[in-house]
Amino acid sequence: MSLSQLVLVSLTVLTMSAGQILFKLAARGMSGSSSWVSQIVLNRYLWVALLVYLSATALWVALLRQMPLHLAYPLVALAFFFVPVLGHWFLDEPLRWQSLLGALVIVLGVWISVGWE
Repeated sequence: MSLSQLVLVSLTVLTMSAGQILFKLAARGMSGSSSWVSQIVLNRYLWVALLVYLSATALWVALLRQMPLHLAYPLVALAFFFVPVLGHWFLDEPLRWQSLLGALVIVLGVWISVGWE
């Protein structure tokens, strides 16, 4: 994997992970007292999350221009490690050992999928 591919993979995974945290913050900000439409239109976290995901999509397309899908796609599974960690840091969600063990298994699976090419 070239340096530019490594940078694109890292940015894509981290941007996707950040988007998930922002989506959770958006969901937390929605209350039952106002209409669903106004909750969406006025939810700044939701709009930022959508912009972050748009950026992640652009990064993903840039990555796919440089790397075959069968190598690139398993790498985005690394978000399954980053999202629980970021959720713990930024949302005070519990970080369970099962999540860490599962993330380790996923990382091992990614290594098996792409590590030998």
